[in-house]
Amino acid sequence: MAAKVDTPAAPLSGVQLYSRFALAGAICCSVTHGALTPVDVVKTRIQLDPATYNNGMIGGFKKVVQNEGAAALLTGAGPTFAGYFLQGAFKFGGYEFFKQQWINYLGYDTASKYRTGVYLASSAAAEFFADIALCPLEATRIRLVSEPTYASGLVSGFGKMLRQEGVGAFYAGFGPILFKQIPYTMAKFVVYEKVAEAVFRVFPKKDMSNSMQTVANLGSGLIAGFAAAIVSQPADTMLSKINKTKGAPGESTTSRLIKIAKELGLRGSYAGIGARLFMVGTLTAGQFAIYGDVKRVLGAVGGIEISK
Repeated sequence: MAAKVDTPAAPLSGVQLYSRFALAGAICCSVTHGALTPVDVVKTRIQLDPATYNNGMIGGFKKVVQNEGAAALLTGAGPTFAGYFLQGAFKFGGYEFFKQQWINYLGYDTASKYRTGVYLASSAAAEFFADIALCPLEATRIRLVSEPTYASGLVSGFGKMLRQEGVGAFYAGFGPILFKQIPYTMAKFVVYEKVAEAVFRVFPKKDMSNSMQTVANLGSGLIAGFAAAIVSQPADTMLSKINKTKGAPGESTTSRLIKIAKELGLRGSYAGIGARLFMVGTLTAGQFAIYGDVKRVLGAVGGIEISK
């Protein structure tokens, strides 16, 4: 009797492939952002009250614990996890989807030649849709962090904002979040792709073990995170400010943003940059490492690479 020959499974495509990309993105973003909730709490306090929290990140940690107890460092953990689960699905799944659409539209050779533009356009489009999902939960998180007595958690805080201020309150920061997240994500993906491309040119990916590929993703993600944090810091500070309190009656979001920008100045807009560099560098490194590992576990290997 002839021996049975195992044939390799066909690469995934369509919904099967992109749903796996989305799940891997949801897991990597929710886990990393959730784990760094204490850092985000301190960073947000430094941005909102620099006169009180004026001793850097370590001093900020100590002050929060002394004044409010260690549990305060987990304020907003619920909306952080939920918000970034949704955002991660749209961001990573959308990035892979839009990248494939550009490859289909331009053709492989042209897309590969102009791959930096493909990375930038794909990440910007993906982030736009991701922010529609993230914005209400991010607004809730900032309100909980800036006003610890506002509500007991995600559900009560979300409900209170909806009842008292309406749906518009959740999107008061949509402009700043786009201004922050789109350049952030564009820098994050294009720098990651370029650094990873340089690494795999020297150490071919096909010759690397799974653990070494994870290390390569960590290193590339760390550099990408630093770049993304610097690019997006001013908008991150403005987002924290605009979500801290209600606007005056009849005051538009645009006028509030202009007012906040004038008050902050360039130096003020980079308040909390040390904490954010640490936070974004760490979480971006973790995201790309987890994303690569989860994709491999899920068998999401049907995407087309245009790097050289």
